Amino acid sequence: AMKIFKQIFYKYDDMNNTIQENIKAIRLVKSLVREDFEIDKFDKVATEVKDNFTFAEKIISLNAPLMLFCLYVDTVLILFLGSYVIVAGVNPSFNVGQISALMTYSFMILSSLMMFSMVLVMITMAMESSKRISEVLNTESTITDEKSLHKELNSGEIEFKNVVFKYSEDAIENVINDVSFKIPSGSTVGIIGVTGSGKSTLVQLIPRLYDINSGEILIDNTKIENIDIELLREEVGMVLQKNTLFSGTIRENLKWGNKNATDEELDLVCNIAQATEIINKMPNGYDEYIEQGGANLSGGQKQRLCIARALLKKPKILIFDDSTSAVDTKTDELIRRGLQSYMPETTKIIIAQRILSVQNADIILVIDKGEVVASGNHESLVKQDGLYRDLYLTQGGVVDEK
Repeated sequence: AMKIFKQIFYKYDDMNNTIQENIKAIRLVKSLVREDFEIDKFDKVATEVKDNFTFAEKIISLNAPLMLFCLYVDTVLILFLGSYVIVAGVNPSFNVGQISALMTYSFMILSSLMMFSMVLVMITMAMESSKRISEVLNTESTITDEKSLHKELNSGEIEFKNVVFKYSEDAIENVINDVSFKIPSGSTVGIIGVTGSGKSTLVQLIPRLYDINSGEILIDNTKIENIDIELLREEVGMVLQKNTLFSGTIRENLKWGNKNATDEELDLVCNIAQATEIINKMPNGYDEYIEQGGANLSGGQKQRLCIARALLKKPKILIFDDSTSAVDTKTDELIRRGLQSYMPETTKIIIAQRILSVQNADIILVIDKGEVVASGNHESLVKQDGLYRDLYLTQGGVVDEK
């Protein structure tokens, strides 16, 4: 039965994944008129769970009848043998009272065994669950800060030295391959490249969301492995591609960046992130309730609130991972201007698909297939034949050939 229960949990995984995908993509399912297909898919996995569970329960349900059968057989044998001994006179000292006592003791023993067998049934059903829970609880993070000695960062200077990274040791190709560059503190750096070139992975190495396979990453001339991981992540603000907001008020979401922030600070960062208009339109202002995942906000509104939240941290390094893709170009420009004036000493890294979002950066890194294929400012890169120039021309840019 334990083997079957193990199979059941895998079937439960399939069923839960099907439900989760269906709920998340419910609008897509409706727009493509695939409701019947999704119903059939769910019905199939649900039927497999039901069939496996029914089979396992049938095996376990045999326990009670078997124990009762043993109890009744024992009773019959005691009565038969006891009666024979008394009637045949095999043992004159043996009497009816002793038969009754023997039946009582045997009933008590078999009842205890029956209860024990029921406990074993429950253990059998719970064993696989406990194994899964133990796997989660006993999983140790591969990213530790046991070597961390550095407890302070004075600047946001970043340096990559021959950095190599791949998600799995068994992977054939590197996601980041022998990347080296240096970013002075307080500068604005743009990172651009085609989809899947490794831009997001590159910046996620800075706060040690992943550990590199070889090479070195230094912040303020200190290896990130030697920096206290809590301090490191406190000094690195990130606005990721997927804009995550939690259930609660706008104020509560913004204060994830700084739980002690005042209303004046909230007003300031919202003004820089061009989110003031959003707040003013809300009936309850900062106390307006946000549904799970920000379902009652548009993509652009979520992006601007996430930017404001990151600004509240006032970190040494601020990373924008394609975080203005859902706003118009005018709003994008206003956000970039506000960042420059509000945080002149903060190192700003901007990942973007639009050349317009990075063309005023001090340094632009062009990433292709996990490598830095070109670097420089906008003026120098458009004069070179390469990926940056191609992207610029594709997006309507004009190059002066003189």
